[in-house]
Amino acid sequence: MSSFEDLRIVDNFYQTSSFFPMPTILVGTVAENGQTNLGAYSLCFPYYIAGKDYYAMILECRNSSNTAQNILRGSKVSLNFIPDNRKFFREAVRLGFPGMTTEEKMKDCIFTLEKGQAEGARPLVVAEAFQVFECTWDDTLEDAHLDKAGCLDGYEPPYRNFNGITSKFGAHFILKIDKILMKTKYRRTIIDGVKAAGFPAVPVDYGYRDSTNFWCSPFKKPFAEKIQAHDGDVQSVIYAAKRIDPDVQFTDEACKKLVKIPRVFLKMALTQMVEIAKEEGITLIDEAALEIINDKRRKEKKK
Repeated sequence: MSSFEDLRIVDNFYQTSSFFPMPTILVGTVAENGQTNLGAYSLCFPYYIAGKDYYAMILECRNSSNTAQNILRGSKVSLNFIPDNRKFFREAVRLGFPGMTTEEKMKDCIFTLEKGQAEGARPLVVAEAFQVFECTWDDTLEDAHLDKAGCLDGYEPPYRNFNGITSKFGAHFILKIDKILMKTKYRRTIIDGVKAAGFPAVPVDYGYRDSTNFWCSPFKKPFAEKIQAHDGDVQSVIYAAKRIDPDVQFTDEACKKLVKIPRVFLKMALTQMVEIAKEEGITLIDEAALEIINDKRRKEKKK
């Protein structure tokens, strides 16, 4: 006997047929008059995270929205992550209401807009955000550059599968991350070591539940749970290390210090170490050389 009950899947299932925690983001785009338009979104998630020549987010939205039309017209986007603040969430709900023009919604906007750091003509960013991703829509994927702004009553097929106009009323945008901007306190937390006190107050948006309310959960101090690392077999590390590059070898003693690297990440870590070793003119990575390499990896992370 199952302890669950079946629930019918309907449109907007993430809101109406489930409880799905999401981020609260203000998406900045450039309107036809050159003004920055802010729209509130939660369907925005990491897309390309490793193994490609760039990193990307995916944004899902109505294709008739100001945001979608502006992206189709101009491609530049800012993703502004706002902190947990009842006043900010109330304003995000207002900015997310459909049907308003950019002039109407931005006239009394409570957020402060400032210039970002990525090159070119772009939307301004929200100064109150704890982090901002400055992005460019990759319209080369699926020939999405062929999709044009202007259809506010729905688009006719053919539709794209994952980038551009994906249905009569929907759109997906693969957004290449050009810059990640972060307030000093939180940047230092990432660089110097994450502690609970250094986390930004990140709200959790539960999406639209009925005809009356949006729901948001307040931030609570996060807690840490130690990773249960398993020591790998030294022979496995030695085997992998010998096959990375014939011009750079690892001593057995250096390999013993690498046994806690999860196997799924071992080749990537060894490859990075070899690249740094070559830059430093090191052909044999022993314990001393490993310290030099790890020190440089830490410095590069800080940059």
